[in-house]
This record gives sequence, structure tokens and C-alpha cells, in this order.
Amino acid sequence: MRGEGPALLFLHAFPLGLFMWEGQAQAFAATHRVIRFDARGFGATPAGEGPLSMERIADDAALLLDHLGIGQALVAGCSMGGYAAFAMVRRHRDRLRGLVLQNTRPGADTLEARGNRGVLAAKVLKEGPGAAADAFLPRLLGDSTRRTRPQLEAELREAILKTSPRGIANALLGLGARADSTPTLREIAVPTLVLGGTEDVLTPPAESEAMAAAIEGSQLTILPSAGHLANLENPAAYNAALAGFLRSA
Repeated sequence: MRGEGPALLFLHAFPLGLFMWEGQAQAFAATHRVIRFDARGFGATPAGEGPLSMERIADDAALLLDHLGIGQALVAGCSMGGYAAFAMVRRHRDRLRGLVLQNTRPGADTLEARGNRGVLAAKVLKEGPGAAADAFLPRLLGDSTRRTRPQLEAELREAILKTSPRGIANALLGLGARADSTPTLREIAVPTLVLGGTEDVLTPPAESEAMAAAIEGSQLTILPSAGHLANLENPAAYNAALAGFLRSA
């Protein structure tokens, strides 16, 4: 936790950790109480038993707010963090002051995608976290980032390689089993910003646009020169968009 002011809670993407929000912690600590945590099995948090459900991440977020004595927070989730944010809408909507849904989508996995996650989970348990890095890194970053900032890809690979294989496998199974959050979009009644990246191949801009259209009163920003990790790939544009939203939320 860093800073003082209204609470701003960040939920990280798979297969990363709270470190992905360091730039935002630095940028917003002057005006907000910035809160981050590692989901179970990532960073410094031990893996639990069985699949890591999006509901578990949402419940852990609510428990952390309880521990800190915080009633409400603006919750920003990227990818897996966005799926957990949808679960917070269903389970802890009274804790939400606003939402930022970044590089995420409401739909559940297809049967094929769910099966592929199970295969990769088994491979990670057998071969280690490098299997997840090989599978995901080429799709996490946009072409511009891979071309101009190869050091970022190297840093992310290093972080993934330090992650617990069990934690990665549990999260893969939880991601595959996640609920369809499309009906949840109609339940969102707090200020919401949908953020995407022009080069995101996992959740293309069209998906962000459709999601924003389904959330009443939401704002939409598609960031240039950014893939699936927009806050890391184009931090200046991301922080500007978030700052503008925070002023209006």
C-alpha cells in the first residue's frame, strides 16, 4: 500500500503479479491510497489447493479492504484481474466506488480454450513455469513493444520463471472454469472506464468496444502502441487516461 486519499485497488493479470502496477503506484500515490496484492500462487503469496477461481480473488480483495479498514475502492483489473473485478460486481458490489476494466472481456472460455488451459496446466507442472512464459508472452505484448522495448519482454519472462508452477496451474484451471460475465455488465452501476490496446490480440479493440457499449454510462479508451498489458506498454497514455477518469468518477 502506498499513498493517502481515495482507495485505488489494482488486480493483476495472469501470469504476473502486483509488480505490474509499480508505475501506477508511483504515479497515483500522491493523490490516492494505492493497494496491490499478489493473487494466490503469485509473487509472495502461497498457492492454495485446487483451481484459483475468480471469486476467490474477489473475496481476497474484499478481505484485504476489510483488513485495511477501507469501505470502498475504485477497482482496476487487467485481464484475469478484470475477470475478478466482474466477480466483485456480483459478490461485493457495495465495496466498489468505480471500475477500470483493462484488456479484459466478459465471456467465458470455449470448451476448446478450457481444454487447452488444462493441457498447459499439466505441462507447467511437469516442465515448470517456462512453459507458461513460452505460451503467453508472444501474445501479451503488442508488436510495437516487442520491437522497441525487448527489455520489457525479458523482464516479464524473468518474473514468470520465478512463479510457482502450482500457482500458474491453479490459475489456468480457474481461468478455464470462470463464469460468463456478460450478464454482469448490465449490473454495473458505478463509473466505469474500459481500456484496451490497439495491438491487443487476446482482447482486441472490438471486444473492448462491445463491452463498453453494454455498460451503461461507461467510458472507452483504446491506447495506441499497446497490446494486452497496456499499462506497461504505454504507461504515459495509460496514466493520463486513468487520471482523467479518476477526476470524473
